Amino acid sequence: MAAGPAGEVVAGCYEQVLLGFAALPAEPWTVVPDFTHHAHTASLSAVAVNNRYVVTGSRDETIQIYDMKKKVEHGALLQHNGTITCLEFYGTSHLLSGAEDGLICIWNTKRWECLKSIKAHKGHVTSISIHPSGKLALSVGTDKTLRTWNLVEGRPAFIKNLKQNAHIIKWSPDGERYVTVISNKVDIYRLDTASITGTITTEKRISSLRFITDSILAIAGDDETVRFYSCDSQKCLCEFKAHENRIKDIYSFEREGQHLIVTASSDGYIKVWNLDLNKIKDAPSLLCEVNTKARLTCLAVWLDQGSELKENCDKTATSSQANEDEKSSIVRKKKVCRTDRSDKTVKTDRKITPKKRKLETPLQKKKKKHSSSE
Repeated sequence: MAAGPAGEVVAGCYEQVLLGFAALPAEPWTVVPDFTHHAHTASLSAVAVNNRYVVTGSRDETIQIYDMKKKVEHGALLQHNGTITCLEFYGTSHLLSGAEDGLICIWNTKRWECLKSIKAHKGHVTSISIHPSGKLALSVGTDKTLRTWNLVEGRPAFIKNLKQNAHIIKWSPDGERYVTVISNKVDIYRLDTASITGTITTEKRISSLRFITDSILAIAGDDETVRFYSCDSQKCLCEFKAHENRIKDIYSFEREGQHLIVTASSDGYIKVWNLDLNKIKDAPSLLCEVNTKARLTCLAVWLDQGSELKENCDKTATSSQANEDEKSSIVRKKKVCRTDRSDKTVKTDRKITPKKRKLETPLQKKKKKHSSSE
């Protein structure tokens, strides 16, 4: 197996830094510190990736963009007036962002224009998820609602009242079902009926959830354990101790038929696991780990398209991207930079900072700290 980088594990932390680790799929696997970047003035709260960019959201109310091909900072998006709570790409053309200001913003990633700024929830937006077709999105917020959005027309399509505030919403890879998370409970919905078909309850609050397949969920939360559940039977298929402290985020992707799980914990460790779906009842094997010595908050994996890596949930999105570019009418909107508290848009010439800075290597970071201490 080639020892070239398979991709980049990127993680945000309370220390206001984006951490990058090159994943080397040699035998044995290794995760090597690659870069650090101090772009935010507050802790990182969300991270998302597509085939070129990594975007991070923070409590400083900004979204920072990183060009992973060139390893440079690409700019900042300044639309929100609140902590950025969720970010999600749709293929290579669009990014959705949600924040505590109740807004969902739709961005064109070719020119980084804000195509639409929607007052989505009366409270905070806590989570968003885009349907694999790119035509629908779901969001949940602190107003106890689940909202369906027509992305082609940029308007609300359906509102469902919930008994409690949900903090996670996620589509399955095939788009036939979706799940909401309320504290320690996962409700599973069918798209065709919009009704709950089953519920999974855990002992601890759930902090992260990921579809491994169309019918298998990986769930992690305020303990050291990762659990795999069947969406059909709602039974726990496997559980294993992954860390020494609570798990903050979990990510999954495929490589050459392998199902890989990446976990990040409050203990500072990032770990990469190999899951054999044919032996789902067996615990995944640990491929490698790295101690970041940081208080981790969020995690994603930027996949090197030069290799044969394939993101778990991006199959349909890639195939339908051409149709989406033609059908989406929201791409005709004028670009805007920032909204004030009354949701009035202020037009500006640019909405990304033009300067581009290289991402620091860990060595450069150490030198910088040393010189400042003198």
